[in-house]
Amino acid sequence: MPTERFQFTGEGGHQLSAALELPDGEPAAFALFAHCFTCGKDTLAAKRISVALTAKGIAVLRFDFTGLGSSEGDFANSTFSSNVADLVHAADHLRATRTAPSILIGHSLGGAAILAAAGQIPEAKAVATIAAPSDPAHVTGLFKQHIDDIRTLGEIEVSLAGRPFRIKREFLDDIGEHELIKDVTGLHKALLVMHSPVDDTVGIDNATKLFVSARHPKSFVSLDHADHLLTKPADALYAADVITAWASRYIEAAKPAKAIDLPEAPRLVVVQETRKSKFNQIISVGPHRLTADEPVAAGGEDAGPGPYDFLLAGLGACTSMTMRLYADRKSLPLDRVTVTLKHSKIHAKDCDECETREGMLDQIERNIAMDGGLDAEQRKKLLEIADKCPVHRTLTSEIRIVTKAVE
Repeated sequence: MPTERFQFTGEGGHQLSAALELPDGEPAAFALFAHCFTCGKDTLAAKRISVALTAKGIAVLRFDFTGLGSSEGDFANSTFSSNVADLVHAADHLRATRTAPSILIGHSLGGAAILAAAGQIPEAKAVATIAAPSDPAHVTGLFKQHIDDIRTLGEIEVSLAGRPFRIKREFLDDIGEHELIKDVTGLHKALLVMHSPVDDTVGIDNATKLFVSARHPKSFVSLDHADHLLTKPADALYAADVITAWASRYIEAAKPAKAIDLPEAPRLVVVQETRKSKFNQIISVGPHRLTADEPVAAGGEDAGPGPYDFLLAGLGACTSMTMRLYADRKSLPLDRVTVTLKHSKIHAKDCDECETREGMLDQIERNIAMDGGLDAEQRKKLLEIADKCPVHRTLTSEIRIVTKAVE
């Protein structure tokens, strides 16, 4: 899946570093992701969730807030309000260059910021928060021992997650003025609140306040056993799966690319180079999008099955489907079919039943496992049926391939 890296102008005229994760096919929707306090667009949770959403067809824009990561500006001069403004600028950029985001996602303080910004992004239909505080001022608890000094001196350096950051009095004043619950009450968009009951950075009571304050449609999902930063890959992937399934109710499905004419029957198979690597291809079959590649040993990046893998998959699927149709028609106790296939080259002289006697031949080994209370005669008959599947017949009969050059 391609990642476009670029800059856009944020609050104060600073150039903000962004990454747009794009699916291989037409995006079903665009999402805007807001990272946690003092984090960045490339933190594990932000990256993993974005990539997982992209794999399901949702394009995701994530970026570094002012003064963080590769973005311009001084973090000391940023505030919660400037973070909210940066999010609105990011949505503006998507609207101007692609499509405005219909999904907004925020992690930790980024969740609070996304809730505050949602009202300024009219195209957004679904808002999801992960481990978000119900009050932005909650973040001051990370450096509460320094608050008096910040107010007295105007600015001091504090250590957050082992890194130094300068916090100004203006940050405290700004964050104290926001009434996030009012934003949540007047959201008028679908809301998904995700939180771990064992989050020791932002307690689960914050999720309760957000959920109770919101109007329907609203949903809550518990991220059992997850830590605040979702450092376990499984937790980030689970969050992405839930967001995708939940948001599907509020977004329109992507339309097939206009350039591809795909009739209902028979459907065309369109294969096109992506140019992301030497052999990477995108395969379009009706509404379906598949990736093809070659193994690393053959000079590819193994980003998808190889051509012979797809050939074997077609034969295996056809075999299983044909056996299922026969078993159901004859009411046979066939619970499940598993077809395992392997392609190889053999010497023609080693094949007694082959007409060709010289050179090399293609050989496909097909092993079929049949679960269920079948007797020997039923198993024998199903194996005979396997050889009658349409793809099997195609592969073992004369094939004519007509190749034409088109403009």
